[in-house]
Amino acid sequence: MVAAAAATLALGAVVALQPPVNSELGRRTSDLGAAFISVAVTFLLVGAIFVIFGDLGSLSKVRDVPLIYLTGGLYGALFVGVSLVTVRYLGAGLTIALLIAAQLAVAALLDHFGVLGLDQIELSPARVLGMVALIAGVVLMSLDL
Repeated sequence: MVAAAAATLALGAVVALQPPVNSELGRRTSDLGAAFISVAVTFLLVGAIFVIFGDLGSLSKVRDVPLIYLTGGLYGALFVGVSLVTVRYLGAGLTIALLIAAQLAVAALLDHFGVLGLDQIELSPARVLGMVALIAGVVLMSLDL
């Protein structure tokens, strides 16, 4: 569990780089061009890793997967496209703070109701307080705008 938490923290740090990097790419090309390049690089990298280490036969199982579980790439594309524009107006810190606050609120509800294959985890008072504290932090970060 400690290794998973450390890896997730490291990934969170790297994800904070994505909107400003993609935004600058958008300035140097175009917003849609930057979104395309970002998603294409992801596709190529994950594709290469899958070809080298994955089980190619597992892709045949996709026809039995409910449609909702095929929408992850859509969310990633929306993240890339929207955040590369909003970071110009909000800055990296507030953009990421807003993204995290929204992610936490939705994730807590997903856990609470046990949807999308998740184990049900009650929305306890401590979890609600954590969300309130995060939202307060977002509000404080936005006061400079």
